[in-house]
Amino acid sequence: MNPTKTRQRVSDALNEISRLMELQGENPFKSRSYANGARIVEQLEEPLETLIEEGRLGDVKGIGEALEQKITELVTTGKLEFLENLRAQFPPTLFDLFKVSGLGAKRIKQFYDELGIDSLDKLKAACEDNSLAKLKGVSGKLEAKILEGIAFAEQHAGQYLFDAAENAALPLLEYMRGCKDVIRAELAGSLRRKKEVVKDIDIVTSSKKPAAVMDYFVAYPEAERVSSHGETKSSLILKNGISADLRVVTDAQFPFALAHFTGSKEHNVVMRQLAKERGLKLNEYGLHGADGKETPCKDEADLYGALELEFIPPELREDHGEFDLDPIPELIEARDMRGVIHCHTTYSDGHNTLREMVEAAKAQGYEYILITDHSQTAAYAGGLKPEKIIQQQEEIAKLNKEIKGITILSGIESDILSDGSLDYEDDVLKSFDLVVASVHNKLDMDEDEATKRVLKAIENPYCDIIGHPTGRLLLARPGFPLHWDQIFDACEANRVAIEINANPKRLDLDWRQVLRSKEAGITFSIGPDAHRVETIDHIRYGIGIARKGGLEKEDVIGTYTLEELMAWRKSR
Repeated sequence: MNPTKTRQRVSDALNEISRLMELQGENPFKSRSYANGARIVEQLEEPLETLIEEGRLGDVKGIGEALEQKITELVTTGKLEFLENLRAQFPPTLFDLFKVSGLGAKRIKQFYDELGIDSLDKLKAACEDNSLAKLKGVSGKLEAKILEGIAFAEQHAGQYLFDAAENAALPLLEYMRGCKDVIRAELAGSLRRKKEVVKDIDIVTSSKKPAAVMDYFVAYPEAERVSSHGETKSSLILKNGISADLRVVTDAQFPFALAHFTGSKEHNVVMRQLAKERGLKLNEYGLHGADGKETPCKDEADLYGALELEFIPPELREDHGEFDLDPIPELIEARDMRGVIHCHTTYSDGHNTLREMVEAAKAQGYEYILITDHSQTAAYAGGLKPEKIIQQQEEIAKLNKEIKGITILSGIESDILSDGSLDYEDDVLKSFDLVVASVHNKLDMDEDEATKRVLKAIENPYCDIIGHPTGRLLLARPGFPLHWDQIFDACEANRVAIEINANPKRLDLDWRQVLRSKEAGITFSIGPDAHRVETIDHIRYGIGIARKGGLEKEDVIGTYTLEELMAWRKSR
């Protein structure tokens, strides 16, 4: 396992121990020590394997003997008996309650201890018969929020964040491409369409020896189990729980199978109808005339051409207007990005120093980087007081003289307060090159209140970008509602950009709204919201959402040269 995955696995395990201890009613200091250990592990720069092998794990500040022992056991054996014993003390379905937004271990323990609630079904029933409201500290308003949270959790059951699915899919794809009997192999399904959440992994291959390819597939070392093994389709359950399906076709069938299994279903329905209108029949195996004669296609471009269509990129295949585009837009690509806009350092809650973030961005070929640490209202994230801003800006000026080949811009992620104002005086705000304004608290406002709040921020002359516009966390909480037509009109009038926050837990703005806002003439920013050097690369997830929204290079400010970016800022 690579060092990043090991670190994440250990961090997840320590956080789970902390949560289970809270459910046990353990001393809060003890449970928090594991949560603190998880944060320390996340911030490690050296691989855990190296620290363990060289006997230096215990030298890391905050890693005591107990933590060292447990981390070592997990890394070296792949299991942790202490964690397994904790899990065994509770029904497995109890942990589903953590999927409900706003429910923590303390509240879940109360429900479990007092009402025996150990599943989402029982929690839902307790809300509906009002028995939950009889508990201390539980109001009818909380019941209603819990029901909303349950509905959200049920709606997204069995789904995975895009990055988790892709991280499992890409090694499997490379494994299949290593099979000597495979001619072509590609990802398909919602992963290829860059959906923000996916249910499974789809891979399409071509071969003259399908049985041999299937045998190779089911022998994949990272498979937990084989759920089906057929001649043309097999399925695995991978170690992270996600299902992976493989289909094998002839090489002549490959373009048709790839298009079909890429989807979406709605897009495929239109494609089949267009074929029918031309006297043809389209399915996953080919394109046939009424006489049964096949229309050969070497790739998907040929397939679209046979239907008198321009090639439609996979990201657009959702039947959201792609068939009406003339011409098909030249979608933005990762290589178009010149700058990193929206990242954090150790000045607030980032894991890497200012210098480290800058050097990492330079190493990836970026021409400029906008530093946007948290603002003073975000005390929980080490938000910057005015004197700290001066200190950071002095360091930025120093590094700009020292580090050649990249320009460092001074920015801030300023909190949008409940009344819509930003949390600094104008004399502080005007000292920044660019300001990202974001909502981080009071996310339960209704549509009118939330819209009024964001509109006021947009109208602030120092607001350049609205960050993660709805505050959503995928599979965890929905975004707050907004009157989008009003937001789009205000952004256009004030020349404020809307961020596509590229953190895979957010991917906010939603691609459906990106489509709408592009039509309204909005300018966008793709921000990685990077809190460590590795997550600068999250920009690529934002590129996927931008492409789904039909964005082109010129729609995104991060593709501008530094001179163009500053000219855009001054023109506002």
